[in-house]
Amino acid sequence: MKDIGTVDQVNIEARVAMLCKRSIKNQAKIAGLKMAISMMDLTTLEGKDSAGKVLAMCNKAMHPLESDPSIPSVAAVCVYPNMVPVAKKALKGSSVKVASVATAFPSGLAPLPIKLDEVKRVVEMGADEVDMVINRGDFLAGRYDDVANEIAQVKTACGNAHLKVILETGELETFDNVRLASFIAMQAGADFIKTSTGKAAVNATLPVTLVMLEAIRDYYYATGKRIGMKPAGGIRTAKQALQYLVLVNETLGDAWLSPDMFRFGASTLLNDVLMQLEKQRTGAYQAGDYFTKD
Repeated sequence: MKDIGTVDQVNIEARVAMLCKRSIKNQAKIAGLKMAISMMDLTTLEGKDSAGKVLAMCNKAMHPLESDPSIPSVAAVCVYPNMVPVAKKALKGSSVKVASVATAFPSGLAPLPIKLDEVKRVVEMGADEVDMVINRGDFLAGRYDDVANEIAQVKTACGNAHLKVILETGELETFDNVRLASFIAMQAGADFIKTSTGKAAVNATLPVTLVMLEAIRDYYYATGKRIGMKPAGGIRTAKQALQYLVLVNETLGDAWLSPDMFRFGASTLLNDVLMQLEKQRTGAYQAGDYFTKD
């Protein structure tokens, strides 16, 4: 692998602090919040997930606020493999994609043949997108070729489905490791790189997202290929969502400001964004129970 450079942590943190001071007002804020909704992957990844819960989430994904048809559908729903058929049926005829986690999520610790079989099965069941997780043990041990080979084989197993590669950045220890893992994933065939499973102690942060966005920018300059980005885990407020969009715009430009190139992994973010939109429309916050929970 050619030299990909190192990360200046002080500069990254200073740039994030500067960009987060940007003030977005009135119509631009409304447009940004609606854009954020269109980029969300509504997610439920719990052991108690049921068909009823997934059906409710799918309905909200298609119609985030029934009383306001100007609110767009979200980009996708993300579920465990056995819920893919439920989501696929519920979302039939809509623009909302079905994403499934795979490859022994969230640990990534299973033999490769088992991982590949799981990927093939979720695609056969109807998944439009597959969220895989890298083997952090192999990465941290310096077995980079093994990590790349696994991603490449998973990409092949995906067929026409899009592949999001989860780095689990909270376990990668340094910004340099995050940058290196980003390049490995992109070179091995990732359509998106994703920060986190949402199951680790540390999930998405603005600084680590900026590191990944800069890796995507540099990879694009080197290859001409656009790779998508998905921060996930811990993004709960409309203010945070707008900060992430500012990072994307300032680092990668308008070409990445679409659901095809940027996503939020979201389980609780949507309602706060809806509350902010109602505040912009009416001048007053709605109570939390004004919005459905799923």
